[in-house]
Amino acid sequence: MPKKLIKRYIPTPDKIKNMKGLGFLGTLLHDPGIWHLHRHSVSKAFVIGLFWMAIPIPGQMLVAALFAIFLRANLPLSVALCWISNPLTMGPIFYFNYVVGTYILGQDASEDLTFELSWHWIINVLGDLWQPLYLGSVVVGLSLGAFAYFVIHVLWRRHVIKHWKERSVIRKNRK
Repeated sequence: MPKKLIKRYIPTPDKIKNMKGLGFLGTLLHDPGIWHLHRHSVSKAFVIGLFWMAIPIPGQMLVAALFAIFLRANLPLSVALCWISNPLTMGPIFYFNYVVGTYILGQDASEDLTFELSWHWIINVLGDLWQPLYLGSVVVGLSLGAFAYFVIHVLWRRHVIKHWKERSVIRKNRK
């Protein structure tokens, strides 16, 4: 896995520990398990980040961070994966989740669905959409997370085995 590339872009543990807004977490940020990049912490981070990325709630990054700390997953990676659903991608992601939810519930997806940022739309339209939206979001989030978990494990293991074989060849050539 591109461990060096990931380390280059994620903030250091000391930088995050010294952020003023995170003081309420206390010593939880001092756990070295949430900062290391190894197969288990990265695969758990992908599950957490991709699951919460698919859920339409405010504060996805905060929830992902809390889950990462609780499950000892890589904290920066869990939070960064939530950024997949940003203002540019939220519409298509959540519409896809809505379609998946309507399919599971056996309903017809509304073709002329328009989004408005108003109380009237939230109260009247979202009231009818929330069940298929959240069901689809949970299913999509769990599916993406499970798929990423197993892919990370397989790719990481293949990478390690490849390097073991390369080192073995180098050792044989030295003798």
